[in-house]
Amino acid sequence: MTRRRCALGAVMRRRCARLLSLSGLLAAIATSAGIDPADAVAQQARYDVVFRGGTVLDGSGSPRFAADVGVIDGFIARVGDLTGAEAETDIDVHGLFVTPGFVNLHSHPRGNGLQLASNMLTQGVTTEILNPDGGGPLDIAAQLSDLRESGLALNIGANIGFNRIWTEVVGRDDRLATSVEIERMRDLVVEGLTMGAWGVSAGLDYKPAYFATTDQVVEVVGAAGGWRTNFTNHDRLAPESNFSSRVGVAETLEIGRRAGLVPIVTHMKAQGHEQGTAAELIDLIVGSAEPGSVAAADAYPYLAGQSGLGALLIPGWALEGGREAMLQRFTDAESRERIVGEVQAAMTARFGGPEGVFVTGLDVELTELMRDMGGVSPGEAVVRTLAEGNRGAILRFGSEADLVAILQGPTTSVACDCGATDGRASHPRYFGSYPRVLGRYVREQGHLTWEEAIRKMTGLPATTIGMVDRGFIAPGMAADLTVVDPETVIDHATFENPTVPSTGIRHVLVNGRFALRDGSPTGARAGQVLVRADRLPSRAMSHDVARSVRAAGELELGGASTGVSVSMEIEQAAGGRAARGRVRLTDSRSGLSIDTGDLGVLQVTEGWASLSGVAAVEGMAHPLLVIFEESDSSADGSSTVSLWLGNDYRVSGVLPTIRITAGR
Repeated sequence: MTRRRCALGAVMRRRCARLLSLSGLLAAIATSAGIDPADAVAQQARYDVVFRGGTVLDGSGSPRFAADVGVIDGFIARVGDLTGAEAETDIDVHGLFVTPGFVNLHSHPRGNGLQLASNMLTQGVTTEILNPDGGGPLDIAAQLSDLRESGLALNIGANIGFNRIWTEVVGRDDRLATSVEIERMRDLVVEGLTMGAWGVSAGLDYKPAYFATTDQVVEVVGAAGGWRTNFTNHDRLAPESNFSSRVGVAETLEIGRRAGLVPIVTHMKAQGHEQGTAAELIDLIVGSAEPGSVAAADAYPYLAGQSGLGALLIPGWALEGGREAMLQRFTDAESRERIVGEVQAAMTARFGGPEGVFVTGLDVELTELMRDMGGVSPGEAVVRTLAEGNRGAILRFGSEADLVAILQGPTTSVACDCGATDGRASHPRYFGSYPRVLGRYVREQGHLTWEEAIRKMTGLPATTIGMVDRGFIAPGMAADLTVVDPETVIDHATFENPTVPSTGIRHVLVNGRFALRDGSPTGARAGQVLVRADRLPSRAMSHDVARSVRAAGELELGGASTGVSVSMEIEQAAGGRAARGRVRLTDSRSGLSIDTGDLGVLQVTEGWASLSGVAAVEGMAHPLLVIFEESDSSADGSSTVSLWLGNDYRVSGVLPTIRITAGR
């Protein structure tokens, strides 16, 4: 959710405390004067931005359609025919695709990159989720606050990192956590979620989190189970399984299932000796989801990754205690021989041997270092290089056929394992991931349709982590928009020249402001900190099923009437562009009346639904958001409704009658 709506968490934690700051909203809306609400929005004197004449790919995966898109005050006010409507900025986008802004679930920003984020904006990205692979600080509230103060060119959210928690509590030794330490780590997980984390991330392939058993990981991250959120993991590939990707994926799925979390296999791949098995891994992921739930993945469009040279090659026992302890083991002849042998085994199983390793910083292939060192073995070359200092590495892991199979997975989002940078990068994914998918895997090779690729960059990642106001083009959604030239969008960054910007992304709006215009960053810092309110569920997309909500009655708070009555009947057809129906609310105490017919997206999962839309008050458009719960655990299992109208009106309470249906 956006910062303007982040009070949802506080509202629900106080169990629907009612916050009313009505200012100009106290008069009856246009409907009470006989004007249809949708027409009232269309007739508003002036839009901030209109993209006119484009082809809309709305993020749902449904077929594209021709429409204008009008933006007011940072939200999408109208999708349709805006002939005759005035706008402060009117852009002709005939021949171009208008899509939701892209959502990157796996972000590693560098330096002050978030202040300009030109490498991400030229890829069409408007939102990044920080702290992947289990990293990041414990105090994510302070982290996000500091980044906000510095200015943001795009939106950011954050995960709470399991690796950081484990290191803080257990340390770097190879040992089990005590029961006391388990409870402390569970508390830290909940603290992170309370601060607005979008999920729990882990990198079980990295030490010292690597030392945690599956059972102990489940114990710790299971503290998040009641939050209906997600567990995203860089899979653990261990020598005991011969570095099996299948075993690593299966462990991530098991942790998610046992902890009550949606599992996300991040930067998914079929490595080394298991190349050619990606389709089987996708079947494993999709087949693991229980009815009404989802299991997911994300991937980037390259056959090599980037990490520390020793992070995925040096065996766990040799890294116990940290770098100094590792260096001491290098000096012991017996330990060194063992390390060299195990490094070579890992290198062969995961990356196909030394030919699959390129050492960044030295900008040389490992095979060349081996020659320069007098023909030493691959393992010895790694040990000698690390003895001189920490080095990064580009690691070749996959095949093209596997990459295509992974990208085609129905619950695979496109992410980049990159982030906003101030210009530094040693991997082309920082500048090319999203346009590479669109230009090469969609336009040139046809492995994905345009609609499906855009879904994997927008609606799918947003829904997977629980967002309700991003990822789709529909009334009431935040105005994060990307305009793509389908004929020219392409990446230019290579491993030899990794910082060459992509082209073909024409315009990008972040919260209704131009962050990229005519292909060039504007320098605007319109990004917001996005915090997840408690119990916004990670979930499967519901665009392909018919769904409906019925809610009626008088809201109660603590058993007493609030003076607010609601009557809502909403439905959306399978594949439908927008919901239909009415949202009626009357607040007898304030005099406010809402009756809106301009609805956006109805999203549903088991016992829960959200609705976006636009309401016109005194002829002015305001974004509308409604959350429905059939059985709210924070309200003793009662049915609840929470409604937001713009920045100024928020009301929540228990409602006697709510019925949510999907696919029936």
